[in-house]
Amino acid sequence: MKQSKTRRKRGVLLTSVGLKRLQTAIRAVEIVQNNGARFTLHELSDRVQVCTKTLSRLWSLNASVDQRTLKLCFNTFDLELSTEDYIIERDPDFDESIEALLPSLDKKQIYSLLSITEGSFTKEQHENLEYCCSYPDGPVSLDSPLYIERPPLEKLVYQEITQPGCVIRIHAPREMGKSSLVLRLLAFAQQQEYHTIKLDCDQMDTSCLSNLDQFFRCFCWRVATELGIDPQLDTYWDKEIGSKLSCSFYLKNYLLRQINCPIVLVLERVGRFFEYPHIAQEFFPLLRSWHEEARQDTNWQKLRLVVVYSTEVYVSLDINRSPFNIGLPVRLSEFTQQQVEELANRHGLKWNSGKEARQLMSLVGGHPALIRIGLYHLTCQSMTLEKLVKEAMTNGGIYRSHLWRHWEKLQENPSLARVYAELVTAKQSISLNPMDTSKLDSLGLIRFEGDRILPRCELYRAYFVKQLSNIM
Repeated sequence: MKQSKTRRKRGVLLTSVGLKRLQTAIRAVEIVQNNGARFTLHELSDRVQVCTKTLSRLWSLNASVDQRTLKLCFNTFDLELSTEDYIIERDPDFDESIEALLPSLDKKQIYSLLSITEGSFTKEQHENLEYCCSYPDGPVSLDSPLYIERPPLEKLVYQEITQPGCVIRIHAPREMGKSSLVLRLLAFAQQQEYHTIKLDCDQMDTSCLSNLDQFFRCFCWRVATELGIDPQLDTYWDKEIGSKLSCSFYLKNYLLRQINCPIVLVLERVGRFFEYPHIAQEFFPLLRSWHEEARQDTNWQKLRLVVVYSTEVYVSLDINRSPFNIGLPVRLSEFTQQQVEELANRHGLKWNSGKEARQLMSLVGGHPALIRIGLYHLTCQSMTLEKLVKEAMTNGGIYRSHLWRHWEKLQENPSLARVYAELVTAKQSISLNPMDTSKLDSLGLIRFEGDRILPRCELYRAYFVKQLSNIM
């Protein structure tokens, strides 16, 4: 009689959330107890009393360890292990088609990619509707099963971020998924043991944007602080050569020189700088110069830039000095019907005939945020699809906050409101001024169908026909 094979006890995998918590705690100890210097793998092994091989498995996020080991690591750095820090091991299937698509990645990187792109959408999470019953506001968290890929964008950005001195430009209107993609790109970078920094330009004080020197000092201080390095700005700042050169020398000769691994620097909402032309005209060409220097300088090659924006360039930039025509351009598209059906199924809805998806998309197209808001109300608010469609265009409908925000933007720009009023009431295609087209596109109010410019969806057309009727 053949003896049955003993089932191996499953281990646990550290999640990206858990890794971030652990990295932050380790960094705090390094600053206090190790003069800010990074612990080597052997030093960490001595502290935790776990072999280096086990720690390497833990950092990879794709190899399991036993839960007691993970708890020991957390306790060493005064952290309490929580359920969000790990998931039960699943058997990864290595997709050789991805290896063929991304020849520049080694196997470790491809496994890391798979752990993100395939995501943590497991049967257990599907049955747990807490993800679905949280109102869809902001980026989709890393551990949520509700993130929908838009191939091949995810795999392309993972590949590009491994290239020395790269620049990735992510451009799309608000609520199209830029921040959700950035979260996954940063998680992938962390799995490669890169340093990651995310700067939200909206968080910068107006005082820092009123003066060029103050802006560059603020920028350098923030980067150094995020890296856990004593800024020492006064030591490296030279008024004789100006703030731009001081900024470049500081990054190259002070920060990058002492960092041994790549640094992924994400600049979110850089459109804010367009409101300060004196900043934009100096800072943006500098970004391009760093990218060009990386072709021959190993220090600059460590810097990987990700620029995220929803606003087109409204300042005068020489085409040869602009960073908006270099690197990998990424434009996020709307969901397809198949993707809408997949997202509906992840909400627990059985949309397999295509009828329901087409009905919702006839109202909001494939707009990610509007689709998710609709599915939330269908799943958690006991609303029928028929009622959703019927009430959507009213001021009391489920999309009221979204529509009011667009309405406020148009009220702030009466000339643009008149242009949009003409567009939503036109019986056939009309021509628009390129600047107006760019502004409406940045707001997410239009879509392109060949040479035609149309309202983004029926919801917008019907709502704004009514709202803008007094200026037609």
